[in-house]
Amino acid sequence: MSTSRSRSADRIERDIETLAGPDYTLSGTAICRYAYTDVYANTLAYFTRELEAIGFTVWQDPVGTLVASNVGRGERAFGIGSHCDSNRNGGKYDGTLGVVTALEVCRLAHEDGAGLPLRLISFLEEEGSGFGQMLLGSRIMLQRLTDTDLTEHIRDEHGVSFWDAAAAAGYEPKRWRESIRELDGLTGWVEVHIEQGRVLQDTGNRLGVVEAIAGYVHGDLRFGGRADHAGATPMDFRLDAMVPAAETIVELERVANEIGDGVVGTAGEVETSPSLINVVPGGARVSLDLRSVTGVHLDLCDRIVAFAKDRAAARGVRCEWVERQRLAPTPLDATVVGALTAAAAATGEPFRVMPSGAAHDTMCVAERVPSAMLFVPCLDGLSHTPAERAEPADAALAADVLYAAIRALAAP
Repeated sequence: MSTSRSRSADRIERDIETLAGPDYTLSGTAICRYAYTDVYANTLAYFTRELEAIGFTVWQDPVGTLVASNVGRGERAFGIGSHCDSNRNGGKYDGTLGVVTALEVCRLAHEDGAGLPLRLISFLEEEGSGFGQMLLGSRIMLQRLTDTDLTEHIRDEHGVSFWDAAAAAGYEPKRWRESIRELDGLTGWVEVHIEQGRVLQDTGNRLGVVEAIAGYVHGDLRFGGRADHAGATPMDFRLDAMVPAAETIVELERVANEIGDGVVGTAGEVETSPSLINVVPGGARVSLDLRSVTGVHLDLCDRIVAFAKDRAAARGVRCEWVERQRLAPTPLDATVVGALTAAAAATGEPFRVMPSGAAHDTMCVAERVPSAMLFVPCLDGLSHTPAERAEPADAALAADVLYAAIRALAAP
């Protein structure tokens, strides 16, 4: 590793370990920080101090997304960043590593003295731990929500609306539509993130250049039968809601494999009612998480919902599909992807061009700004857990590649 990369790795590790300390998490065993908590404010304050130390001006948008730049607001600059909130039982690297790596790129630019214009953004509430809504800060910035969503529908665990919580924290949610101005003048955007999968590790690559982000559908299949005594009700008299639910879970795996084309389907939550060992389930809920970069997850959704309703009807059980959220697949910008690919190739280190199966704030930014992502490997694909692990040396390589790509894109 070069001297400069070694220095970057040391600084990145220092940042990560500092932000894993007790002042930056609500948990003694994990990283737990989300919007409008003291530990989240401490995290933003840390980044503010580090960025101001190298001459960046730092501010926040009307709801609390952190922004910093070495040029004036709205002036032409290249955007970099991620998010620094966490899953409720998260690790040190998810999101935070991306902001720390962006900070390191800012340091490299400062030390280089070439005056490369940069804008760092750390989005509010990517994980949704505070308000149960993924990509909340970036969706606000891209105007994908409404006043009613923010004042009524989106609430924290105590029932407080996002609007009221933001105001109580000292922000100005009534100005939320102004957030989109933070993207004015951006010539491009790159987010660095841990992969959250095993592909890079298992293929021996140190970086992934992301060319597309999978779209997804989240929703619930709700089955309604009849709750009966488990001992006194003969098998052929039952309206067991769990049986068609179970059949649907098995069919999900079969159909996803049949469709192929990179589609994935997960039944991650299963609930029964009344959930007693000696009662036939009168109700069942199965969540669906369906994703692809080509859009074939919509075909998977249609086929599974139709199957579930058919199997339920055959057993005299009701079935309803309740969609929670959907996002379209996001192809990333070929020019930015190309610059990252060329910069990665120039290092001589192993890398691959790949899609992202996980959602990221970049999905929203890409609607307005030419965008791409860089992945670094994470140990065994672990994410959203205290056991997640990424190497600072890989993040330093990502910072080196990102800085080289931005310089190449800025060249006349």
